[in-house]
Amino acid sequence: MLDHLITGATVVDGTGAPARTADVGIRDGRIAVVAEPGTVAEEARTTEDATGLVLAPGFVDPHTHYDAQLFWDPYATPSMNHGVTTVAGGNCGFTLAPLHPDRPEDADYTRRMMSKVEGMALAALEEGVDWSWSSFGEYLDALEGRIAVNAGFMVGHCALRRYVMGEDAVGGQPTPGQLAAMTALLKEAMEAGAWGLSTTQSATHSDGDGAPVASRHAGPAELIALSKAVGEHEGTQIEAILAGCLDQFSDAEIDLFVEMSAAAGRPLNWNVLTIDAAVPERVPRQLTASERARKSGGRIVALTMPILTPMNMSLGTFCALNLIPGWGEVLGLPLPERIARLRDPEVRAEMLRRADSREAGVFRRLARFDRYVIGDTYSRENEGLTGRVVRDIAAERGQDPFQCLVEICANDDLRTVLWPMPTDNDPASWALRAETWQHEDVLLGGSDAGAHLDRMCGAPYTTRFLGDCLRGRRLVPLERAVRMLSDDPARLFGLRERGRIAEGFHADLVLFDPERIDAGPATLVHDLPGDSPRLDSRAVGIVSVRVNGVETVRDDEVTGATPGRVLRSGRDTRTVSTR
Repeated sequence: MLDHLITGATVVDGTGAPARTADVGIRDGRIAVVAEPGTVAEEARTTEDATGLVLAPGFVDPHTHYDAQLFWDPYATPSMNHGVTTVAGGNCGFTLAPLHPDRPEDADYTRRMMSKVEGMALAALEEGVDWSWSSFGEYLDALEGRIAVNAGFMVGHCALRRYVMGEDAVGGQPTPGQLAAMTALLKEAMEAGAWGLSTTQSATHSDGDGAPVASRHAGPAELIALSKAVGEHEGTQIEAILAGCLDQFSDAEIDLFVEMSAAAGRPLNWNVLTIDAAVPERVPRQLTASERARKSGGRIVALTMPILTPMNMSLGTFCALNLIPGWGEVLGLPLPERIARLRDPEVRAEMLRRADSREAGVFRRLARFDRYVIGDTYSRENEGLTGRVVRDIAAERGQDPFQCLVEICANDDLRTVLWPMPTDNDPASWALRAETWQHEDVLLGGSDAGAHLDRMCGAPYTTRFLGDCLRGRRLVPLERAVRMLSDDPARLFGLRERGRIAEGFHADLVLFDPERIDAGPATLVHDLPGDSPRLDSRAVGIVSVRVNGVETVRDDEVTGATPGRVLRSGRDTRTVSTR
């Protein structure tokens, strides 16, 4: 007997094949039958009529930071609400394990680092996670049987360094014995199910003390040694972030990427490829790494988002503005001194000069203060400004835009929420995106879901992209869009029997209304441990989400079921060829 039968659905199976009407039966967590409508003779415990609805494979998000959130939110909201049934975590070199059993202070260091570098609320990390593990395997075991989505995790280079080198992980170089111990620890993690290695050398990544995170101190020899270890285990990968990921790679960075992938004989993915027609040389430069890798026996995959994800800013809390060269020195000052410095015309002029310099890279666009929209305000002086554009307010007041914005924020003791308008929302940039998506080494993703919780909400990229494909720009047809969200990332990670609607595959399924599929606006909610805030977005048009055959979402409401699995390398993933 079937557990459930979905009849009359428009099946988009994830392969890119034309949509077709079919009945789909589920048994024991897998797809038991895909047949012409009305031809399934086997009885089913439950049945639903899906006429007019699209049935697609569950979406796979290749870049999340749900490592901590899954402990207090096993439903990985809002990703699961938007059709995501599998998440890849442990990215950017940051994981909660391994932790040295004889150094309890390492857990505190990790919490403060994750709070600073990934924007996770410190109170939530302290109150929502029990931190009872030491090994990476024990961390995976702590999640087993208690999550609603499927989840796989890379092991973070920063955690490996900290475990082996202690405080010397920041600033130090490993001895030969320490490098051997680090390699052995990585192998142990992969034997327990880690998907491989993640690392970062991005200049934007600093720990809770403001120092460059541990992996930023690693030299090429260390990275190559760890990459070789990745290649010794089945079903593994590398994920890496370099300084040039946000703008343009240097030749040395491209060479390093290629050497790491070739040494491992495994794909390496990086995040995130930004596409802007105003910088036409960026895309071909970034994809040079992929071209060189294929000639050297490796594979480099660039993640890119198919939507524009707004990120709010503030002069009062740490955000991307702090990453503009020289700005952190001002924005890190105590509040009264910070306001005084920001009101100084000479200080503002120097900040704008630094922001317009080449060293600011991709962050240059953040200093276009005339294009900022005022969000939440908190003072009587700022009443009526929410939703207005700074250039219009500045024109009324006879001020330059930066001065105007500073005065508005100062009225709120710098608590004002600021929304920069995207500079890459023009037709030429969207045409360039559609062209770039066709590249064999470009993959949709990079949501950062689970991180930067009160600053951005990238999780809804799946539903927003589908809505755009069906009713908006229509840059790609529905069948290809579904494949890009499901089978493509499943194949990159070598997921066994996931990513498609086919008999024998795991029943990770999304049922949605093609006339309504979309994502609601991001809104600030306070539902994290410690009453900490995060941005949330409701799914529109999602009728049902199933994970391993069990319904986890119905009409955008979580059912409470937790059928997700911790996906472990080898058992749940196969090795992906770099050829």
